[in-house]
Amino acid sequence: MPTKPISARIMRRTTPPHPAPTPQTTVALAPASSPVGRGEPHRTGILPRPTGGEAGPVFPRLRDGRVKGSPISQSNHSGSAPIAIDLRRQAEARLQKRSKIQQSPANAPQSAVAAQRLAHELQVHQVELELQNTELLSARDQLEILVEKYTDLYDFAPVGYFSLDEQGRILEVNLTGAAKLGVERARLIHRPLLPFVVPASRPIWLAFLNRVFAGTVKQVCDVALLRKDAGAFWASVHGISALSVGDPQKWCRVAFSDITALKQAEEVHHRVEVLAASNRKLEQEVIQRHSVEAALRQSEQHSRQLLEQTRRLAHRVLLAQEEERKQISRELHDEIAQTLTGINVELAALKLTTTASTAGIAKKISSTQRLVEKSVDIVHQFARELRPLVLDDLGLVPALHSFLKGFTKRTGLQIHFTTFSSARIQQLNNVTRTVLYRVAQEALTNVARHAHASRVDVRIQKLPRAIGLTIKDNGQSFPVARMLHAKTNKRLGLLGMRERVEMIGGSLRIESAPGQGTTIHAEVPFTTDRTRGGGGNKPSARFKF
Repeated sequence: MPTKPISARIMRRTTPPHPAPTPQTTVALAPASSPVGRGEPHRTGILPRPTGGEAGPVFPRLRDGRVKGSPISQSNHSGSAPIAIDLRRQAEARLQKRSKIQQSPANAPQSAVAAQRLAHELQVHQVELELQNTELLSARDQLEILVEKYTDLYDFAPVGYFSLDEQGRILEVNLTGAAKLGVERARLIHRPLLPFVVPASRPIWLAFLNRVFAGTVKQVCDVALLRKDAGAFWASVHGISALSVGDPQKWCRVAFSDITALKQAEEVHHRVEVLAASNRKLEQEVIQRHSVEAALRQSEQHSRQLLEQTRRLAHRVLLAQEEERKQISRELHDEIAQTLTGINVELAALKLTTTASTAGIAKKISSTQRLVEKSVDIVHQFARELRPLVLDDLGLVPALHSFLKGFTKRTGLQIHFTTFSSARIQQLNNVTRTVLYRVAQEALTNVARHAHASRVDVRIQKLPRAIGLTIKDNGQSFPVARMLHAKTNKRLGLLGMRERVEMIGGSLRIESAPGQGTTIHAEVPFTTDRTRGGGGNKPSARFKF
C-alpha cells in the first residue's frame, strides 16, 4: 500500500541495497602515503575474515557476493555479467594510467607475490567503487530530474488522480483532484471519498468500486460530486485495481474528469430533441388540422353544390311539371277537343238531316263512332304515359314490353329486349318497378330525341343481390361529366334517373364514347312485396320490336 510520496518511493527503489553486517576485518585500501593511492580520498573496503587458523591470502568480496581471486570466483568468472567485466577493464585501465606496477623478482618469496597481487586487486576494487559511485550519482541526478518531471505531470494533470483502498479512503491525490473537491491535499489523505459524492450518485459509486476491486479491467462510470463551498459537478470516473509489492492489501487508481459541460450539452440536446419532437407533433397536428379544414371546406363546397343542384333540380321539376301540363293541355286541346268538336258537328248535322236517306245517316254515324274511338285511344295513351296500369297489374316485364312496342311504332327504332323470366322479378315491389320503368322510359326518350340511333338494346339481368337494367344504343355520344354537373344543363332526364335510382339505394352508371354510343347501367337492390322466395332463373326471353 503506497503511503509515501512518489519521490520517496522512486528513491527507495533505485537506492542500491546494503548487505547485512557479517564478521569482517577492516583494511586500509589506499592510505595517503601509498604511492598507488596518493591524491585519492581515503576509502575503506570490507574484507572477509580468514576462515583458517593460518594466515593466508585474503581476497576482496565482489558486488555479486563472490570473492575475487578465489577458486570459486575464478571458476565462475566466465559467467559474470558483461557490465561487471567492462567495469573491471575500465578500472584496470585507469589504474595503469596512475602508476606502473612493479614486477617482483622471479625468486621473490611466495608471500610477497601474494601481497603484491592483493594490493593490485584492492586498488582495482577501489577504482571500481569510484566508478560505481560516479554512476550512482549520475543515476540519482537523472532520477531526481525524472521524479520532478513526473511529479509535475502528476500534480498538474488536467484530471484528478486518486489512490483509494477497498473502503474508499483516499491514500493519495494530486493537486488537481484536491482542487476539484475544494479541499487541501493534506486534509484529504485517509478520508473517505463517499461524502463528496452526491447522494443520488452514491449507489452508482459503490457499485463502481465493487466492480473495480472484483476484476482487473478498467471500469467507467459517471457520478455527481460535491465541491466544498460550491455546487455539484459531473465527473467521468475511470478506475482499475492495483497491488503493491510485498503488501497484500488491495488498492485502486481512479481518475476523475470534469464532464459538467458535456452533461449540460447533453441536457440541452435532450431538451432540443424533446422540443423537436413536440414541434414535429405540432406540425403533424397542424397538417391534420389543415387536412380536416380542407375536407370541411370541400364538404361545405360539396354541400353547397348539392344544395344548389337540388334547388336547380326542384326548379327544373317545377318547370318540367309546367311543361308537361302545357303539353297535356295542348294535346287535349289539339286532339281530344278537336275530336269531340267533330263529334258534336256530326251530331248537329245528323240532327238537321231529317230528310236524308238511311244510308247517309248510317255513314255519318259510323264517322262519329270512329271519332269517339280515336278520342278513347288518345285518353288511353295519356293514361299510359302518366302511369301504365299494366305495371301495377302484370309487373315490370309486361309493362316494358307494351311500352317498347308502342315506342317502336312511334319512332321507328329497332329495339331488342332481353330479360330473365324469373319469378323473383315478378315479386318486385311497386317502387322498384316504377324506378326501373321510368329509367327505361327516360333513356329511350333521350335516344329518340338526341342520339340519332338506329338500334337500341334493353336488357334486364339477375345479379347476386340486385336487379340490373342496361340500355345501350349505337348513336351519338356526349360528355357525361359536363352534362351532369353543368349549371346550365337543361337535361332533366339524366338527373332524374340518377335521383330515382339513388332514392332506393341503387346506383346509376353512364358510359358514352365516340363511335360506341351510350350505355346506361342501373342497379337496384332486390326487394319484394312478399317474404316468400321465388323460383330459380328460367331461360331468358328475347323480344324484337
